[in-house]
Amino acid sequence: MTQLTGLSGKRVLVTAGASGIGLSIAASFAMAGAKVCVCDNDATAVAGLDDEHADLQACVTDVSQAGQVEDLFNEIRSRFGGLDILVNNAGIGGPVGRLEKVPESEWVKTIEVNLLGAYYCCRQAIPLLDMAAGGSIVNLSSSAGLYGPPNRTPYVSSKWGLIGLTKSLAAELGERHIRVNAICPGSVEGERIDRIIAAEADLRGVDQNTVKEEFVDSSSMKVFIAKEDVAALVIFLCSEQGRYISGQAIGLDGNTEMKW
Repeated sequence: MTQLTGLSGKRVLVTAGASGIGLSIAASFAMAGAKVCVCDNDATAVAGLDDEHADLQACVTDVSQAGQVEDLFNEIRSRFGGLDILVNNAGIGGPVGRLEKVPESEWVKTIEVNLLGAYYCCRQAIPLLDMAAGGSIVNLSSSAGLYGPPNRTPYVSSKWGLIGLTKSLAAELGERHIRVNAICPGSVEGERIDRIIAAEADLRGVDQNTVKEEFVDSSSMKVFIAKEDVAALVIFLCSEQGRYISGQAIGLDGNTEMKW
């Protein structure tokens, strides 16, 4: 089996990297020899990294706030002198409900975190990637950004937007040797999907197990995805072996089917 190469010494930023999928991605980069900084809006989770992940540097940042993102990248310049890889992992599930019932504030918040947060980070990262003579951006979209399930309009809109951002930005940056890809996971095991299942069950007045079975059944392979699977795909895309992959929205979902 070919071992992935080209990651040792790379300077990496993973947003929302203090727990869950982001932490799995960050830890995988660190194991590959990269210099990794994570940011997260959860100050407690950031502080807790010192215990088990002392190899990760961390900052408290809300990526939906442009000023905080600017401060984050000033810190990246100070600590690393530049950047080679940006992973836009930060995102929220948003509200579950019919469009006309969802409060405008929740719609706006979902777009601000999931889409504008990625924009703010890309805007700051591109000059540093240019200085490095190339690099990689990976945006965490979703299978919902490909298929559009009901009752999730803010989330779906933000994740479709991320795919559009990915494809357009890949076209802009290709000649500058910066590749841009999106990963579209299906249901990823963890607290977030549990909350979404609970909210969907409450909306429809059915048992949570019924909704979970429907989620599992929507995949041809009848699976939920592990966070380690997401991390492995991110690592591959940013490695030397992924050097010609750009502008792609890659499903990681066991083949989502339109069963809703």
